[in-house]
Amino acid sequence: MGGGTPIIEANRVGCDVEGFDVNPMSAWIVREVVGHLDIEAYQEAAHDLVGALRSEIDRYYRTTCPLYGDVDVPVKSFLWIKVLECEACGQPVDLFPGYLLAENRRHPLHVLICPGCGELNEVERHENFGGCTACGTTLLQRGPAHRGRCDCPHCGHANAYPGEAARPPAHRLVAIEYYNPQRKAGHKGRFFKKPDAEDLARVASATERWRRTSARFVPEERIPDGDETARLHRWGYSHYREMFNPRQLLGLELSCRLIADTKDERIRRALATNLSDLLRYQNMLCRYDATALKALDIFSVHGFPVSLVQCESNILGIVNGAGTNVGSGGWMNIVDKYVRAKRYCETPYEVRDAHSRRIRVPIEGERIGERLNGALRRAVVHCTDAAEVELAADSLDAVFTDPPYFGNVQYAELMDFCYVWLRRLAGENADGFDRPSTRSPAELTGNFSQSRGLEQFAEGLSKVYVRMARALKPGAPLVFTYHHNKLDAYCAVGVAILDSGLACSASLPCPAEMGGSIHIHGTGSSIVDTVFVCRDAGETDKAWLFDSRERLIETVNADLEKLSAAGRRATHGDIRCIVFGHLTRMAVWNLRSTWDGALPTTEKLAEFRRRMTEFGDPDEIARSTTAPDPGGDSPLFSQNADTLEEGIYCAVPF
Repeated sequence: MGGGTPIIEANRVGCDVEGFDVNPMSAWIVREVVGHLDIEAYQEAAHDLVGALRSEIDRYYRTTCPLYGDVDVPVKSFLWIKVLECEACGQPVDLFPGYLLAENRRHPLHVLICPGCGELNEVERHENFGGCTACGTTLLQRGPAHRGRCDCPHCGHANAYPGEAARPPAHRLVAIEYYNPQRKAGHKGRFFKKPDAEDLARVASATERWRRTSARFVPEERIPDGDETARLHRWGYSHYREMFNPRQLLGLELSCRLIADTKDERIRRALATNLSDLLRYQNMLCRYDATALKALDIFSVHGFPVSLVQCESNILGIVNGAGTNVGSGGWMNIVDKYVRAKRYCETPYEVRDAHSRRIRVPIEGERIGERLNGALRRAVVHCTDAAEVELAADSLDAVFTDPPYFGNVQYAELMDFCYVWLRRLAGENADGFDRPSTRSPAELTGNFSQSRGLEQFAEGLSKVYVRMARALKPGAPLVFTYHHNKLDAYCAVGVAILDSGLACSASLPCPAEMGGSIHIHGTGSSIVDTVFVCRDAGETDKAWLFDSRERLIETVNADLEKLSAAGRRATHGDIRCIVFGHLTRMAVWNLRSTWDGALPTTEKLAEFRRRMTEFGDPDEIARSTTAPDPGGDSPLFSQNADTLEEGIYCAVPF
């Protein structure tokens, strides 16, 4: 069930649901979505928590406004640069990839850090910025750190980074974005400053406070080897706690203590879930978007990005005079998002785009949760391997799933970042939390470090589909979405369908992700999934049963016209995935009557691949199709979205 979309949507329209996932974080999050919560009582508890935390640490998130002289104004973001020790002279070297702190899109002027004195300069021109107003040093946009090399400003030695670092890099505070509530109405743009002596003293005070604190909840776990965690190891991170600075550790530890002291178990679980979300922003791998002028959480890309400039957000959050959150990544932001999510569960709606407006359309009679009109309904969640569950034959009306896209995302490696904290709050009695890690040999992802390749992926997926197919009622569908940029990944899907004894009656392309999503924006990657509908018996559209390259291209072009009518111009990556989807469906159709599920997996994969390529190279076929321009200016699937809205259910990476 992953993040829960199949379970949640089925529950929303009134189905009894039963969900399975081997990852304990998945089970935890889906239970949070469907579990009943007294929202008013939760808000009161969250308010008390933030108030208690504020009394302890608010002073570490304050500064003085140098423009107007106002004291104790709240800081939104602290900007840090990674620092290494010069291999030749031993002097500190700032790893600046560039000196542009803010562009002039959401601020009137460009803001640059002086490479000489570190002063912040606001300039109009995009080129030839002139000299620093404080020291006269020529202002630059490009910094000295590029492609793993950085020249020392003291001796000129070319230093390499990260290499095989023995410990995590040091950081130096170089800039602050703050919020001045008294001056905001009459001030044009944002508030930036170079850290002064008082700001550095606050950092030192928080560090000393943390040094004197005995941690009860900060995890001690080491970061295990993995495909994604290998990057952390190269940078010298060996333990999860090293990914946070002392001020963050202090705020998170105190937050955990307040959560643990919450008497109501249901509210305590909700606050613990909030903490898992908060962690995404309260770490030293978060970046600062110089265009949008906001913090990017650690999982804005599906990995562990280690950049050279890090953004530390205010852990408390800031609210303006109108009661609206300012900035992101703080407790108040997380609580507000959680309340909106739970209220959405009570009264779901859809959003219709009307030119520049987004209109909410209430959906009567729908609700997400274990209760409907006060009565309990079946919404059961299991942390277990779906390939091992015992389900009665002819007991399921439908199976819906969103399986891992082979090696695209290392879910467990990323979820462990939150899990090692949440486990200390939830305790080992929570379903699946007796394990030290969310990683499992049964996880269906390709993973080089754990020697899980395409064969293991195909065999695991096949076991799940076989078990689910046996439990389906006659003619009932098994439906799943899938996309990948490699043909072999579709071969594994096709083998699993055939092993289950099902046929694929439909393959429907569907935009599944915003093109503006940070981890794929500008890469040409596909945002189109194929929805595969499989049954043991049923009907299919005769027009889809192509037997030539030309008929395949006609089928794909028909899909592209429909996507265009919805305002979506397909990229080459989108078209390739549509081609792969139809080829998978037809290969299943052509092989189903002679399929031998007892053959070795390598042979089954090879035979399926042969069938998928019988019309030629799928990439060449994709290039032979036509992608019409969208009819109209619908922003429904815009690839260049200026704003990225957070998923309403998301409380952990996925």
